[in-house]
Amino acid sequence: MIGLEDHQSLARDIDTARHAGARLRLACASAGIHVRTLQRWKTEEGLTRGDRRPDAVRPRPAHALTAEERAQVLEVASESTFHLLLREAGQTAHRGHAKAPVASRPPTTHIATAPRQVWCWDMTYLPATVAGRWFHLYLILDLYSRKIVGWEVHESDAAEHAAHLVRRTALAEGIASPG
Repeated sequence: MIGLEDHQSLARDIDTARHAGARLRLACASAGIHVRTLQRWKTEEGLTRGDRRPDAVRPRPAHALTAEERAQVLEVASESTFHLLLREAGQTAHRGHAKAPVASRPPTTHIATAPRQVWCWDMTYLPATVAGRWFHLYLILDLYSRKIVGWEVHESDAAEHAAHLVRRTALAEGIASPG
C-alpha cells in the first residue's frame, strides 16, 4: 500500500505534469498508478485521510469457528491428522486462481555437476540513446554456478564477435582453446 505522504506527493506531481501539458493517463502511468486510483484518492478523502483499508471493520463470517471451537479442534488433532482427514475427504485440491504446481521432468541434456562443465551463451540487444540504434551484448554464463564468465558489447552483430568471446573466455578460465 502507498502511504498518505506518497499519495499527496504523487497527486501533486501528476497535477504539475497536467498543468505543463501532459495527458492525465500518461502522467498516472509514469507515476505507476491508474487514473481511477487518482480519482478515488481525490473523491474519497484519500489525500487527507490516507488508505483506510487496514482499519476497516469487517463482519465475521457466519460459518467461522468460535474461539472455543478453535481451541477444541487444536486440542484434538495434530497437523498431520488434519492433512490426513483433508486428503481422505478429497479436499486437498489446489484452491484459488493459481494453477496447481506441476512436476517437471528432469533435464536430459546439458547437466552440469561442477563449474566449467557447461556454458550457455546469448546475445541481447541494448538500446542506445539514438532511436533505432542498438548495442549487442554477448554473454557467456556457467550453467552450474550461474556465474558470468565472459561478456562483450559491440556496435554490430557478427559471428566473429561470438567466436572471439568464446576463445577469450576459455583462455581466461584456463580451458584449452576450443576446436
